[in-house]
Amino acid sequence: MRTKRWAFLPALTLAVLPPPARADAPPPPTDPVPAVAHAWPVGSPPMVLRGWEPPATVYGPGHRGVDLAAPAGTPVRAVAAGRVTFSGRVAGQGVVSVELAGTGDPPLRTTYEPVRPSVGKGDELEPGDVVGTVEATGGHCTATCLHWGLLRKETYLNPLSLLPPWLLHRGPSRLLPVLGVPLPR
Repeated sequence: MRTKRWAFLPALTLAVLPPPARADAPPPPTDPVPAVAHAWPVGSPPMVLRGWEPPATVYGPGHRGVDLAAPAGTPVRAVAAGRVTFSGRVAGQGVVSVELAGTGDPPLRTTYEPVRPSVGKGDELEPGDVVGTVEATGGHCTATCLHWGLLRKETYLNPLSLLPPWLLHRGPSRLLPVLGVPLPR
C-alpha cells in the first residue's frame, strides 16, 4: 500500500489577497454606496441574468452593471429620488440616467437601457416613478432585459448595492436542521 505524501504535510492557511493596483486601474471608490433604493427597477425581484463584473482596468473587459430579466414594454421605475440628467438615444438604444439625491459629492447616477424614455432631462423623480419602458431592441442579453448601471463620477459600481438587504432576498425564509446537535429532552 502506498502512502500519499501530502496527507502528512501540516495544514496551511491561505490568505486571498487582492491583486496589486495597476497604474491604469480605476481608483477604488472612497464613499460607500448608500442603500437608498426603495424597489427594483422592473418588478420585485427580477431574475438577474448577468451580474456586475468590475473591469480590472478603466477600459478593460467586464460588465458595468446588472442585466435584469424583463419583457419588452415592462415599466422601468426610478429606484430612488433624483433628477434626470440624460434621456435619449445612445448608439441606437434608449438610455435614461438619473442623479440620485442625497448620495454624496459627486452624487451617484443610475442608468437604465434599453428603454423608451417617458421622462426628460431635468425632471425630478420620486422612488417608483416610471422613467420609461423596456425596449425589445438592442442590448447584449440573450433574452429581453434591462441593463441597470451605477456610477459615481466615472467609476462604475455595483447597482445591487443600492438595494437594502431585505430587497435582495429571493423567497421565503427556511429553517434548516442542525445536524449533530442532540434534541432537547
